[in-house]
Amino acid sequence: MNKIRSDFLIATPSFVSGAVRLLDWYGFYDSYNSSATEYEADYKALLSDWAVVGQDICSAMEQFEEVHLPCLLAAHSEAKAVAR
Repeated sequence: MNKIRSDFLIATPSFVSGAVRLLDWYGFYDSYNSSATEYEADYKALLSDWAVVGQDICSAMEQFEEVHLPCLLAAHSEAKAVAR
């Protein structure tokens, strides 16, 4: 599963950009994730946040199935055997 990140509004600098900033005394290199309007920025951030929430729910469901599904299937097959 692809990991969705919720860091839309946070700049993600690299080693090279950090080195360039040493020489950028006037802040010309500063750039952040931007949008045309405030509405668009809010939309993108909310969409990203809800995508992460959905990812967390799917992950929790997978973990639940790994732990509890074998027990539930065994109990179900025993109940079927007793009912016969």
